[in-house]
Amino acid sequence: MNRIKQLFKEKKDILSIYYTAGYPNLEDTVPILETLEASGADLVELGIPFSDPLADGPTIQHSGETALKNGMSLKVLFEQLKDVRSKVNIPIILMGYINTVHKYGIEDFAKKCKEVGVDGVILPDLPFQEYLDNYKDTFDENGVSNIFLITPQTPEERIKLIDEKTNGFIYMVSSAAVTGAKKGLSEAQLAYFERVNKLNLQNPALIGFGIGDHDSYMETCKYADGAIIGSAFVKLIGQAKDLHGEIRTFIQTVKG
Repeated sequence: MNRIKQLFKEKKDILSIYYTAGYPNLEDTVPILETLEASGADLVELGIPFSDPLADGPTIQHSGETALKNGMSLKVLFEQLKDVRSKVNIPIILMGYINTVHKYGIEDFAKKCKEVGVDGVILPDLPFQEYLDNYKDTFDENGVSNIFLITPQTPEERIKLIDEKTNGFIYMVSSAAVTGAKKGLSEAQLAYFERVNKLNLQNPALIGFGIGDHDSYMETCKYADGAIIGSAFVKLIGQAKDLHGEIRTFIQTVKG
């Protein structure tokens, strides 16, 4: 069974952590991954830095710019991950933009994901119909899940279509803002979570954007299968004096 499906079958209140590959230093990618697993993170989204990010707030933009200056690329990332499955068991997802994957080659990308043990990808700017028409078979053949985002503005029919045609989980963006833009959950956001909940989707759902501490994590877990923390964690590792010690403290504090 796919690691993502196995995770959601076995656990509740999933904590997924996003950080940018190659940040704060080029060789930090895998050591951070190992520390996250040891500290209790359930799933990791590794950001592929891109020169023109669309949905990233200033914290993640800065991490991407730094990672690119450090020399991070998709080729370097796959090289870093080549032995990762001898060290790490939790699901790994790559998150980035379709232009980067196009340059690498869609088929080569999917095959490399399978080879190194990447379980899924999130490509926010990949049009859903284009995925169905051109890429779904390639990713399916290599056992790589495609995770798509929904927002408070996504029509119910489209949410159901995404749920029907994809596997892994549904990424529920908590608001239309960029990552890290605000803290706390509004009444409108809670109403959106409840609306999606009532659709009885076949895939599990994780909520991301605006979650960064124990309270927001626990609140979102009431409405979904877990939460995704990105900007707060990226900020932490960018400022950390004791990188791995502070990661352990952060994860333990969030999970309580």
